[in-house]
Amino acid sequence: MAIKLAIAALVLVAALGAFVATRPDHFRIERNAHVAAPPATVFALINDLHRFDTWNPFRSEPAPGVTKSWDGPNEGPGASFSYAGGESGDGRLTILESQPGERVVIKLEFFKPFEATNQATFTLTPENGGTRVSWAMEGENTLMGKVMSLVVNMDTMLGKNFEQGLANMDAIARGAAPASGASAQAR
Repeated sequence: MAIKLAIAALVLVAALGAFVATRPDHFRIERNAHVAAPPATVFALINDLHRFDTWNPFRSEPAPGVTKSWDGPNEGPGASFSYAGGESGDGRLTILESQPGERVVIKLEFFKPFEATNQATFTLTPENGGTRVSWAMEGENTLMGKVMSLVVNMDTMLGKNFEQGLANMDAIARGAAPASGASAQAR
């Protein structure tokens, strides 16, 4: 009887492993919102990593054991922001590409609790006296990501954060403090 249970368990694990292997190798999450400010104003909030943290929905309040540091130039390609400790783990953001008023591409490196390297792209388009901001993140789906996708919809979970960040960006660009739980005009 124990042998039959062991074989059944092995077959179940193999079937689950085969199913996990069919999950997509690549992921992309994207949200868009109208920000009531010109592209140059919005661009400055994204292209300077010191200002990035004013609207970033993933920012953390200063806490014991959390360190933040900036390296490289103040803005544009080569500007880098690192964080360590706390609930968000350890990671680094580095601006790879910067086209004034149009686009910023950022390399996202996560070291803890899980290692991953992704890319965030912010695309700015003039729209109705303001700017349509597209925030996309994409990367390779690791084995852990594929397993997590069985129980967590990452697009839904992270999409809410992107919407909050875009709402914060709109508030900051208009000169207001970001509201907790605000909702961007997402599309």
